[in-house]
Amino acid sequence: MMTSVMRRLLLLLLPAGLSACGSLAPTDRPDMKIPAHYAASPVSRDLPVADGVGQHLSDGAASVPAWWRAYRNEALNALVTEGLAHNPSLEATRHSLLAAHDELRAQLGDTELPAVNVAFSPLRQRTLSMPGLPQETLQDTIYTADVSASYSFNLAGATSLVNQGLAAKIAAQKWQLEASQRALAANIVVTAINIASLQAQLDETAQLADLGAQQARLAALRYRLGSASQSDMLTARQQAAELAAALPPLRANVLALRHAEAVLLGRNPEDAPPPLALDSLSLPTDLPTALPSELLHRRPDILAAEAAVNAAAAQAGAARAALFPTLSLTASYGRGGFDWSTLTSPAGLIWSAGASLTMPLFQGGALLARKDEYRALYDAAVQQYRQTVLDAFRSVADSLADLEEDANRLEQATLAGEAAGQRRQNMMARYQLGAVVFDDTLQAAQNDRNARIRYLQARTARLADTAALFDAMGELPGETLGKPDF
Repeated sequence: MMTSVMRRLLLLLLPAGLSACGSLAPTDRPDMKIPAHYAASPVSRDLPVADGVGQHLSDGAASVPAWWRAYRNEALNALVTEGLAHNPSLEATRHSLLAAHDELRAQLGDTELPAVNVAFSPLRQRTLSMPGLPQETLQDTIYTADVSASYSFNLAGATSLVNQGLAAKIAAQKWQLEASQRALAANIVVTAINIASLQAQLDETAQLADLGAQQARLAALRYRLGSASQSDMLTARQQAAELAAALPPLRANVLALRHAEAVLLGRNPEDAPPPLALDSLSLPTDLPTALPSELLHRRPDILAAEAAVNAAAAQAGAARAALFPTLSLTASYGRGGFDWSTLTSPAGLIWSAGASLTMPLFQGGALLARKDEYRALYDAAVQQYRQTVLDAFRSVADSLADLEEDANRLEQATLAGEAAGQRRQNMMARYQLGAVVFDDTLQAAQNDRNARIRYLQARTARLADTAALFDAMGELPGETLGKPDF
């Protein structure tokens, strides 16, 4: 009789619960306006040619996961591979994701499946008898063995929504891991480029300081010979000291970046790899660029924000579902007795079955407040998603604008360097003919070195901003974890 009543109750309540599960979560998903292009003014598909190299933007082209290989430097490839495999922060994130996935499995087992337990309990006890009876104490042994089962039915979908929310949080965490991998690859590439550039600038500055020291010694000699004033000598000495003073901060910056690079790779600072040669890095010429509509499905940070919206929607639905009734069933079957013969005989049969239907009546407004709280959190997640998309569009727009202006800057730096080099050669030829003094050749050499440093800075900016564009496009490093399948 009990079983028949419970079955009818379930048939009545289960369809209502399933329909409620699909309607309680918010359905107003974020709707983003997709721009026709990224920047305030359209960027040409063919960027300006500089230093003899032009870059082409290929809209809608297939992505390049290991994009750093486009720099065609095996040492750089090895650095990125090492960092992705051994960076401690990345490894910690991976293990945290595994722990979260196991937490979800545990919660699904606790809430979606019935709990079944087997128990065997032998008990020996001594108890007092009633006053006045001849036997003052009683001693007996009780044996019980049973199988019990319990299950809470998901009538309004609260349990399923809670589990969906946790699964969406894990999906967001998974995409955040992808974003961390992408950011790490970009950081390693940009750091290696900057180290190579600063090392080259340090070498140029050292030669510039040597020229300044030569000029100071020549001015001092001319002063002693009476062909230069004391002011000229002191001015040359000051300039030489200022050039030499630029070396310590450059050396410190190189070491600081090398130490940072070692930590990115999971090494101790003392094991920092040697700087790459800037000339060994080739500028990537073909840049696969995603259309704005494609970017929403390529950048892990956007996908993580989208998963966060799904998690917040499920939590808001679960908070609403908590206002509806819950049904729990329990049952047990076993045997018991004061001895083994009773335990194994029909007289030792014991069982129980029960149902509990609970409806919230008064909770002091807590359930309604929690419902409003999670709805507000959902609205916040939607706005955070919008902000993430806008930031993604802006980062791409900035990278495209930077690359275009980097090419223009590098072209002018190249022309200035060529002019300074030619002027130095001319000045040396004139000095050999006796038309100018040696001071003039030193000054021309200094101008040439300064122009070379500006060229290095412009070339570095172009190399680094190319990596920034790959990063902004959401190019995932190596073999990605793929989209979560739960």
